Amino acid sequence: MVRLLDHLVLPIADLDAARTRLDRLGFTVAPRGIHPFGTGNCCVYFADGTFIEPLVVVDEHAAEAAVKSGNVFVARDRSYRQVFGPEGFSAVVFAGDNADDEHRAYVEAGISAGDRLDFSRPFIDAAGASDTASFRLAFAALPETHGAYVFTCQRVNSPKVDRSALEQHENGVTRICEIIAVSDDPARAAGFLRLSAGYDRSGTSDSAVPDLPNAGLRVLTAGQYAEKTGLAPRGHGLLSFEAVVFCVRDIEALWKGLVSRGIDHDIREGQVVVAPAPGQGATFIFQESA
Repeated sequence: MVRLLDHLVLPIADLDAARTRLDRLGFTVAPRGIHPFGTGNCCVYFADGTFIEPLVVVDEHAAEAAVKSGNVFVARDRSYRQVFGPEGFSAVVFAGDNADDEHRAYVEAGISAGDRLDFSRPFIDAAGASDTASFRLAFAALPETHGAYVFTCQRVNSPKVDRSALEQHENGVTRICEIIAVSDDPARAAGFLRLSAGYDRSGTSDSAVPDLPNAGLRVLTAGQYAEKTGLAPRGHGLLSFEAVVFCVRDIEALWKGLVSRGIDHDIREGQVVVAPAPGQGATFIFQESA
């Protein structure tokens, strides 16, 4: 079964800096969320159910204990920061249906990144209503990489709160259009992404990745990425997630908002490119789409 995009994990150094940056970019940012293993977030949600998750370590002692206990999520976050620095784009997360089956499939394919993880955390909507969100995660990574990875997220209990107000953004963003990765070996990286997303093993000799049902997924060389964005990739090696492409209703209105807030940007082939900055670990690309 080909998996839907669920969300993207963007390590950041400071939640307040991330909230300030995302607000200046015109996003509505959710209240702070805290995980039971020393990490926290301030997410940006979209109406199709996807979201971006700026992630920070809020309790070093709890995070250290989690790593020692075999918590793959915290261990991979730590590994990513050691390789790429405190801010970036560490993980693409697919919607999961059965974490046990997904973990088993990753093990059989030789791409499992470690044991499954179950956890719960409080969720608070924009009006202050709260509920508990529970998840089961299954992890995959290329064996030689210690940074970028993927996982499936099975929602065991979805919060019974209204987050529609959090899904409306002043900048006009409606959804995530595409994820862009960079690799020194695009064919191998693409094969891994196809496999981890639920595609079969056929056609793994090229660097093409079929679109997910709700977003595109593309692997470029460093040169191709520089040509597209005007930027050098921040990561390196077999797999580095670099950019998020957002669909907006009105690209001119988006551009005017960035100008009014003094946000540095570039316009390339009708897209607005915003380079990474403190609180924004990935390149953000905005394109007009219905």
